[in-house]
Amino acid sequence: MGVQLTYGARGADQAASDALVRFVSKKELIQEENAGAIIQPQIDHALRALYAKGLFKAEPEQTEIVATLGLYPAAHIVFTGIEHDGGVRGLRLAAAAAAIALKKIRAANITVLLSEDLLLSFDKSCGAELAAQALTEGLLLALHVREPLKREPNERFTLKAVSFEPQGANAKAEIKALWEQGMNKGKLYAEGVSLARDLTNLPGNDLTPERLAYHAEELARELDLEIEVMDEWSAAEQRMGGLLGVGQGSINPPRMIVIHYKGDSSSDEAWGLIGKGITFDTGGISLKRADGMQEMISDMGGAAAVLGAMRIIGELKPAINVVAVIPTAENMPSDRAIKPGDVLRMMSGHTVEIVNTDAEGRLVLADGLTTAITRGATRLVDVATLTGAVSVALGTEATGAVTNNDELFKQVQSASERTGERVWLFPSYPEYKKKIRSDAADLKNSGGRYGGTITGGLFIGHFAEGLPWVHLDIAGTAWLDAGRGWEPKGATGVMVRTLVELVLHQEEAERRG
Repeated sequence: MGVQLTYGARGADQAASDALVRFVSKKELIQEENAGAIIQPQIDHALRALYAKGLFKAEPEQTEIVATLGLYPAAHIVFTGIEHDGGVRGLRLAAAAAAIALKKIRAANITVLLSEDLLLSFDKSCGAELAAQALTEGLLLALHVREPLKREPNERFTLKAVSFEPQGANAKAEIKALWEQGMNKGKLYAEGVSLARDLTNLPGNDLTPERLAYHAEELARELDLEIEVMDEWSAAEQRMGGLLGVGQGSINPPRMIVIHYKGDSSSDEAWGLIGKGITFDTGGISLKRADGMQEMISDMGGAAAVLGAMRIIGELKPAINVVAVIPTAENMPSDRAIKPGDVLRMMSGHTVEIVNTDAEGRLVLADGLTTAITRGATRLVDVATLTGAVSVALGTEATGAVTNNDELFKQVQSASERTGERVWLFPSYPEYKKKIRSDAADLKNSGGRYGGTITGGLFIGHFAEGLPWVHLDIAGTAWLDAGRGWEPKGATGVMVRTLVELVLHQEEAERRG
């Protein structure tokens, strides 16, 4: 992203803004006109007239584009409703709404005017750095939409320059460094999410397992990270029965991708981030319905999230160790495909009875967890578009979670609260584990319709070898039929920022401790 971000009054050498963004609360609109300027008297009067008519109520995410007609240096002002006590999520949503309005008027060079009251609310709630990060993420992520593959491609609208300008006598010069840190971090986070979105949006005939491995190699090369890519022959040598079983029905062979980030050579602790990389999922012999199957290009959303997170981690270079593992395959029906009733021997040695070939993600993730453990991971988080059942339970509003360690989940939940990516924990009672017992093997790969998100997660957790583990089911949140807030239609890149916040916060806690 080539956007230029600055904080402070716009310099004389900078080009004039195409538009001004002003976050405004309902409280400001109901004040007397002499209580304090929002912009300037004539524009303020026009805005309050819109409020009096009920046309602009300053509701959260509501916007109003006002032409200045020469009354202000910028041609347009985008007034955006905000609640000062809406927290970081409210800031991110307000910035996203403003960005969508800016796109309508093609304003690429903008100033964001920060009122005195808003700056004071930042001080009380989240602090300057986190506020700057949230606003930057909202502005940039809302504009990153899917680019269709056309003969004459449409150029994606992007912001070129954003200047955050404090308003009022209490604008503190000493917080400039905090704002710059937050803006830079927000931009980097947006780049990681954008990478995940672009990968997930690729069509299945482009993004095969081999091509996903190529993208991972390019990322590792760019960031100077160590990478292993195991082909079907290497996977066979390491007895990755789950990965090979799922991939055997496709002409495009599977891959196991491992990226090593070593930021603390003195520590034996390492995060294991495992992302499901099914580049297309037909369901195999247990074939899916035709309606909506084209969206199964998103079945590698977990892999994309891990790669996006590694992009950010590799740039920030925190003092932690990370083992990123992506088991990737294509789930196809053919004369070679696995069948219901087959028994696979996994990399861990456990055997699995196949009762539904459409429950394939957990098979590759099982080998993914074992791979991460053999490479030194001591804490495990897997991210997967695992079950349709999670959408039945939570819709598209939250990611489902299953865990064997409450303390680790609390860390994940805290990270998700900072990023605005909601996570909801499911129970993992012993009775659920009984549903995946098999008469033909150690386990079966489906516990049936009821409690499907939980039993699917617990199947994966069986391969955690007792290590702290959290499973994140993003089947409802990785792909949207309609855009909302900072998330566009199609791939959302969900969990990229949460994974990064998780490992960075742990690094910060260890450094302080």
